[in-house]
Amino acid sequence: MKILGVIPARFASSRFPGKPLADLLGKSMVQRVYLQCKKARKLDDIVVATDHQEIFDHVVAFGGNACLTSDNHPSGTDRCCEAMVLQKTPFDFVVNIQGDEPFINPQQIDLLCSSVDAGTELATLIQEIINLNQLHSPNEAKVAINHKKEAMYFSRSPIPFVQKYDEKEWLDKVTFYRHVGLYVYRQDILKKITQLPVSPLEKAESLEQLRWIENGFTIKTVRTDIEEGMCIDTPEDLEKAIVYLKSITH
Repeated sequence: MKILGVIPARFASSRFPGKPLADLLGKSMVQRVYLQCKKARKLDDIVVATDHQEIFDHVVAFGGNACLTSDNHPSGTDRCCEAMVLQKTPFDFVVNIQGDEPFINPQQIDLLCSSVDAGTELATLIQEIINLNQLHSPNEAKVAINHKKEAMYFSRSPIPFVQKYDEKEWLDKVTFYRHVGLYVYRQDILKKITQLPVSPLEKAESLEQLRWIENGFTIKTVRTDIEEGMCIDTPEDLEKAIVYLKSITH
């Protein structure tokens, strides 16, 4: 079973244009993501999928593998699909690795990759919610799972709603899970889901995985206790990342 790791790296960003090329103590953000992915043992190959020649040239210059994709993709999933199609050899599964997490833990990637078999359509990581800020933050996607550990629903709201108890007690009554944004797709399923139109629930919650569930696809969830890496969305986040990087390298 061959698994391709794809790092979508879009140049345009409303909050941080050129983010993949941002410098973190001598290495770009996309290079640091790439190097972390290289430590994963379950990936057979890695490619940076970008819409910008400068990013492509930069990845090639540091010895990485890159491909140029369309600048019209609405999501990283669509970019992953094109990157998969552009590869010279076929792959059974594709892992979508966030290009703005320079400290991504390769063990997370291996954990997700180890969960798939021929019957897996899609899989993703989840983590137990341990504080009320996470539970109530609309920036954290929550997930409800069934007894097979398959996702039933994702929401920016806390799910489930715990009736008859004050919200401060909810974490003591039910195990809540947050979504960790790392996906693996079976190659045929990846082609299918990128052909689907935007769905009502996806539009309401602004969560593309709801489109897949609405169309009957199964998302396996894998619980992880590994701390999630820092996500860089803004120049301010980059400054925090640099401070953190200095603290672990000196």
